[in-house]
Amino acid sequence: MDIVINESLKAYIDPLTPEEHEALEASLLAEGCRDALILWGDVLVDGHNRYGICKQHGLPFQTVQNKRFKTLDDVHLWMIDQHLGRRSVSDFQRGVLALRKREILAERRARAEAERAAQAEAEEAAAASAQAAGDAPPWSDDAAFKAPVLDSRQALAKAARLSNSQVGMIETIHKQAAPEVVAAVKSGAISINAAAAVATLPEEEQRAAALAGGAELKQAAKRVRESKRKPREAKPEVEIEEEAAPAKFVANADESEELQALRQRVAELTAENEALKLEVVGLRVALGRD
Repeated sequence: MDIVINESLKAYIDPLTPEEHEALEASLLAEGCRDALILWGDVLVDGHNRYGICKQHGLPFQTVQNKRFKTLDDVHLWMIDQHLGRRSVSDFQRGVLALRKREILAERRARAEAERAAQAEAEEAAAASAQAAGDAPPWSDDAAFKAPVLDSRQALAKAARLSNSQVGMIETIHKQAAPEVVAAVKSGAISINAAAAVATLPEEEQRAAALAGGAELKQAAKRVRESKRKPREAKPEVEIEEEAAPAKFVANADESEELQALRQRVAELTAENEALKLEVVGLRVALGRD
């Protein structure tokens, strides 16, 4: 059987880094190809790197047909779920995969609802009977396709094993970032946080910063964050009049009257203490003279 390589499927998941590919090659040469390649008919779905290395070195391998695949969307969903569960996938990659899964499931549900609506208009009685019997769309019999629509950020975060804030930043990058910025965050040149900040800039500024390198991207992200910070308003100072206390002191305008009264009392007690000290000194002098 000739295995067919679909380039769009091969590129659907980010390729291995040179270091990862080298490690996989060393593992296959030492231990052989233990995991079977997954096929959809004669199309290779999972194991492109293993297949290439095995063909290069003449290593034997096994294949397995996944008979649950009915459409290309089914294949994409399976690939996404497989990679979401792998430790080697970065946080950013998991976020992007979860977003892709949400798009596929949302489109699938929209198509199913449109089909149901059309059927209801054409055969209202038959549709009502099917609904009462609890009939489900054809793809729902497969457990792999019973996933939620992921229509909330919390659901996305759970699927990708990320925090809600990370998912929000990855959404911003996915929608607004220039390709050069996406490449930088994929390579680890900048963090997800920094890339999300840079993604809010005009595309030309994003490209210029990316071409200047990681250091400039980080500086651009810093400038964006600083521009969003609201300057702190200076608190007005209120000077207590001299007649209100023996000594002057400055109070914040938002201090309570009780706190100001306490400060005034402290000042009065301090003045009384100084007066008592002077009185004691005078008594000592008088006693010394006697």
